Parts: sequence; C-alpha cells; structure tokens
Amino acid sequence: MGSRIMTMKRQAAELGRIRTGYSRPHRDPNKRPVPVKSTTFVFSSHSRDYVAAAAELWGGEVEEWTPQNQRIAQFRVISKAKEIRAILPAGDPLSQSYEMWSGGGCARRCDGEFEQKSRQSCLCLAQFGPDWHLRSPREVCRPTSRINVMLPELPDLGVWRLESKSYYAADAMAGGVDTVLQATEGKSMMPVRMWIEQRTRVADGETKNFPVVMVVPSLPKLRHALTGPLSTAAALDPSSLDRAAIEAPRPDYAAEARQCATVEAAREVWHRANRAGHVARDGSDPLSQELRQIADDIAKGVDTSTGVVTGGEESGPDEEGVYDAEFVEEPPTSVDWPAVAQPGSGARA
Repeated sequence: MGSRIMTMKRQAAELGRIRTGYSRPHRDPNKRPVPVKSTTFVFSSHSRDYVAAAAELWGGEVEEWTPQNQRIAQFRVISKAKEIRAILPAGDPLSQSYEMWSGGGCARRCDGEFEQKSRQSCLCLAQFGPDWHLRSPREVCRPTSRINVMLPELPDLGVWRLESKSYYAADAMAGGVDTVLQATEGKSMMPVRMWIEQRTRVADGETKNFPVVMVVPSLPKLRHALTGPLSTAAALDPSSLDRAAIEAPRPDYAAEARQCATVEAAREVWHRANRAGHVARDGSDPLSQELRQIADDIAKGVDTSTGVVTGGEESGPDEEGVYDAEFVEEPPTSVDWPAVAQPGSGARA
C-alpha cells in the first residue's frame, strides 16, 4: 500500500451541491437576482452528466447556470423531489460554524465562543449581546452548516454537499447527524432520508417561515439504527436487515439448556431467548415450558441429555456386611424459576 501525507485531509471528491433555494432575475436588470426558497431540492454541478442523472431520477429541467459572484458556468436542476434517500459516509460528515463573508472571502469563522481568524472571543456576542443572531446578516455572522452525503442512485464515487445558512435548521441538522454518530460511532456508513420541512416561528408578534432540512436514519426498525456500525451492504440495501432476521434460523435453545450443568445456566438460556423475542415475557409459550422442565430436571440431578438420574451406582456392603451411612434429602419438586418465566405473571424481562 502506498504512503500518505498525514497532515492532509483525505476527502472524497465533491461531485456537486444540493441546495434548498435558488435565485431568479430581478425585474430591474440593474439589481441583484432575487433569492427564492425552494420547496424541493436543487442539484448543481460542473458536470452536466451528474445533473442530467438527477433530473432523470427526480424530475426537472437541466439548465446552464452561473452562481452569484462567480464567472464559471455550471449546470443545475430544480427537481420535483421533496425527499431523497442518501448515505452518510463514515466519520463526521457535518461541519458547522458562524461565518461572515466579504468580497475577499471568509472574514470570520467562529464556533460561538471563539473566533478563529482573530483568535478572540465571539465578536458578535461582544458587540451585540446574547440576541446578536436576531440582527441582520449584514451585521453579524451567519450559522453555516455543510453536510456531505453520497447519492447511491447517481453516477460515480464521491459526495454531494448540502449547505444551509438557517439558524434554526442548524440545530435540527446537528441533532439528526449526532443520532447517527452515536449509533455507528462514525465507523460505518448510514442510510438516511432527507427532506425539506417548512416550519413557522412566532416571536415578538412576528411570524417567520423557514425551511429545515431533516436528516434521519432510513432503516426498517429503530433498533437497526442503534445496534452499532452497519455493513456496506446493509447501508446500500437497508431492507436486507429485516430479511436477514427472517431468514436466520432460530437457535435450538432447548438443546443448549440440556447441556447446562446448573439451573442458573439454564435460566440464562431462557433470558437470551427472551431478549431475542423467541419466548413470551410471561413464560406461557411451549419453549418456556420446555426450558422450565429442563431446569427442574437439572435441579433433581437428572442428566438432561440422557434422562438418567446422576450420582453413580449404589455402593454395596463392606467385608463385614455393613453399608455406609447416607443422609438422603428429598429432591425439590420445582425449580425457583425467575418470575419473568412464570406463566401468567406478566413481568418484564
């Protein structure tokens, strides 16, 4: 394997951008274009092929387009898709900061406490106080969220970047991504659903409408999202998780219990079957009854693999015809089985 420069970021190729807005020409040709909030996703790229593939999948017309303050033309499509399926790559795909841009590029980049370029405490907070984020974007930094996702239905290997400058959307997006990272520990990919949700906020008698990009795991059941890293195959085809569970044979819990030497070990077999959903919580199902009987037999000294009472052959008299003294206790008639397995108890495991 080749070597790497350790101080460089090993980023996947960026194939295009996913946007939640676009601009239309102003009626007055001397004025700047008018920004428009989109209810559907907008895809843009330097490659016409990528945009054409997105248009074929999600609708819309491919058009040549030049972003504001740029000279190089790109291609874009205002799709008809309000929701798309994507894959979050391994690692942390979300980058957030408060930023202020000017004609010379990024003038400020802050994490809310420390401004990186000036190496000072948050400049907006110092100048305008705790409610600084309510001021005009021309005066203060704007929250900027960038998230990289893979679109498995489009050509080539790489990521598409979605960028949002919404204050309220930043919190919702971070919450969704952090849920994924908590489940996978950043060690695997995660299939997600993304959609544009229109929200309303009323403050100081003023109503504001704003879009929020929701990012949530796209799996058959919640437990699939919380069981740890996923395989690449599962990330590409989440439905395989349910199929695997259906096709997997059920362990032979009764056979396992018969190999146990103690009642406690047999009880643990029942608990494992319960956690896997193969026995009822109240212990009223046939498998629970069978496991209870096996535990009873173990307590009575029965070899559950043969059905023979253990303890060895009865010893005979010695040379003088005397038998060894023996204290005999009557074996228990029933095992003190955990309450969760008692029929009709209804207790939880």
